[in-house]
Amino acid sequence: MKLLVTGGAGYIGSVVVQQLLAEGHTVEVLDNLSTGHADSILGGAIWHEADLHQVGRILDSSFDGVVHLAARSLVGESVSHPERYWHGNIVATLALIDAMREAGVPRLVFSSTAAVYGEPAGASISETDQTMPTNPYGASKLAIDHMLTAEAHAHGLAAISLRYFNVAGASGELRERHDPETHLIPNLLKVAAGEKESASIFGTDYPTEDGTAVRDYIHVRDLAEAHLRALKAATPGTHEIYNLGTGTGTSVREIIDAVREVTGREVPAVEEPRRAGDPAVLVASGQRALEDLGWQPTRDVRQMVADAWNALDGDARGGASETSSVPSAISSTGGAA
Repeated sequence: MKLLVTGGAGYIGSVVVQQLLAEGHTVEVLDNLSTGHADSILGGAIWHEADLHQVGRILDSSFDGVVHLAARSLVGESVSHPERYWHGNIVATLALIDAMREAGVPRLVFSSTAAVYGEPAGASISETDQTMPTNPYGASKLAIDHMLTAEAHAHGLAAISLRYFNVAGASGELRERHDPETHLIPNLLKVAAGEKESASIFGTDYPTEDGTAVRDYIHVRDLAEAHLRALKAATPGTHEIYNLGTGTGTSVREIIDAVREVTGREVPAVEEPRRAGDPAVLVASGQRALEDLGWQPTRDVRQMVADAWNALDGDARGGASETSSVPSAISSTGGAA
């Protein structure tokens, strides 16, 4: 297939491009580098340095589909500047959908998020659970899901939304390089590498086994594979939604322990009060993705940590000359895929 990947210079997008190229697809990337990195665009992919409002000059009837990952994705920013999310996510995606319709591009795989569920009552979240986003970021993604449902029904678009849980890990040198970095594992690795003095544990009094928040972590390579399967499964006139997670939760303390074990570093951690709006447990039910897409993640939390650690160069890892080994087991309460 000939495919356009929006946001293909970003963390997840670059790994999706990597896997699409490996399968022999023709790939073009649209990315304005507002958060992406030019050196993440792999050879073999054509790069258009543009934003979504310019996509109409790129798309034509030769394209078989779009993988749409370009978006603003900082929860805090969405609260302080919601207008950036209405324009950058909702309006920009409408421009993409309009361009696809005009060019006759038949299928779209959309990067959605577990943030659409807000603070669910249950620990294991399914696609039929109530959607009540608690911030403009989640609300903007949910609005796009509604747009895709209507577009599929009215104009025959084949659309699939993939609602990610916590993505981690690396694929070779393709790793997280966010600025600012808000994700737990890369921030812990900064402590291990000596770039930060300590990590913060926000909340130690949750009703969980060790008192810290529990999340569902998924390896970026497993996540990228789901996009390839979704492209093949998309059906004209339908919009399907799938949660992407392992179905197993890992606590903050367990993640810290995994980082200490993989890196062989102390990784000091400071206990802080809970952050407002952080649920105790967020874990995906991936049953629907398994049944419909035949997709199941295979990499556990320690593999995610090891791959992310090994993606750093030797200087960033404090001069470490050998890659970290990955233990074959994980505790019964923590994140095995």
